[in-house]
Amino acid sequence: MTASLARLSVRQWSLAGLAFCVLMMAVALGLEHLGGLEPCPLCIFQRVAVIVAAAVFAVAALHNPGGRLGAALYGGLGLAAVGGGIGVAARHLWLQSLPADEVPSCGPGLDYMMEIMPLQQVLAQVFTGSGECADIDFQLLGFSLPGWTLIGFIVLALAPLGLLLSACRERG
Repeated sequence: MTASLARLSVRQWSLAGLAFCVLMMAVALGLEHLGGLEPCPLCIFQRVAVIVAAAVFAVAALHNPGGRLGAALYGGLGLAAVGGGIGVAARHLWLQSLPADEVPSCGPGLDYMMEIMPLQQVLAQVFTGSGECADIDFQLLGFSLPGWTLIGFIVLALAPLGLLLSACRERG
């Protein structure tokens, strides 16, 4: 099995990563629109990381570079997007693990902050956390949504790692 994974092309790894991103977004949008779960600011940033990773994989699949440089570039960009998602999901899980008296107070909504604050200040505000990000609205098999998203990002990391493996395997 490992030998067959090592033989996958840049396009195949990219399409696999793109398909998993589509699956992650379908679940997120399904839970929002069909399940009635409203995303908090950290959930939205996790979605942004999925979309950025999907864009990298889509461009990589269309471009399908033949040499090391292209595969390594797309692998690095994909890994950066996935790593950002892992960081946001981990931060979200940390906020959910805080005792109730240590949870930061809820701030204004993300839409309002984006209208009145510069992006740098919005990011700082979101990552310091808000009370709504610490709420656990849904659990499946003992994991909250950020936990499942973290697992999803870890699985998704296989695609850019596969691209980097393709880069190492290429000759020129």
